[in-house]
Amino acid sequence: MNFIGRPVLNEESDPFCMESAEAATLLGGAPWRRFGVIGDSLSAGTGDASPGYLDQGWSDRLADILRRVRHDLAYLNTAEVGATTDQTLEAQLNPMIDFSPDLLHVPCGPNDILRRVPDFAEIEMALRRMYERVAGTGALLTTFTLGRAFVVPAFPDWHERVTTLNDMVRRLAAEYDAVVVDMWDHPVNDRDTLLSGDRIHFSTSGQAVMAAEMVRALAARLRRTTRT
Repeated sequence: MNFIGRPVLNEESDPFCMESAEAATLLGGAPWRRFGVIGDSLSAGTGDASPGYLDQGWSDRLADILRRVRHDLAYLNTAEVGATTDQTLEAQLNPMIDFSPDLLHVPCGPNDILRRVPDFAEIEMALRRMYERVAGTGALLTTFTLGRAFVVPAFPDWHERVTTLNDMVRRLAAEYDAVVVDMWDHPVNDRDTLLSGDRIHFSTSGQAVMAAEMVRALAARLRRTTRT
């Protein structure tokens, strides 16, 4: 038990995590052979190590799981810490298009709302340009929404900024049939050990949960595809 009486979790006991073998079983028969990731620190899986959890970001975790299904999986992650959607478009899109992914993770714009006064119409245009370009690859697209644990105290309207951005991401993802892992109200947000020392990025305990949720979402998409 920890000092406030809650059990100390590890990767084996965490109810939201998933063993690699179970994850690979859920994704058995998955067709993806080229997994790409673009964007920012959330895409990169940046975060401090958590005791009892593998020190690995969600995207690398997912690549390892997919390799259990497709041993010849090619994986390219061009994400850069601090990248905005415009910077992702400028620096990462062409290399990723050349990579020809069939599964592609795209960012949800957290760095776009760090301006003193964010222009949400401009942010939506940038996100739409990104979706339009990556849709041309024919890849299945995935993305996250931001969790409510991610707070920037310097901005009193931060909650409003995040909910506006998340709604935008959900809407665009629906238009482009992207898989959305919605972290906004996930129970993991309530954990006092969730965030890294910077109080922004999920620690690797959170990364493990995000990887598991992505597996569940992809497995649901596979089931849907099989039925149609």
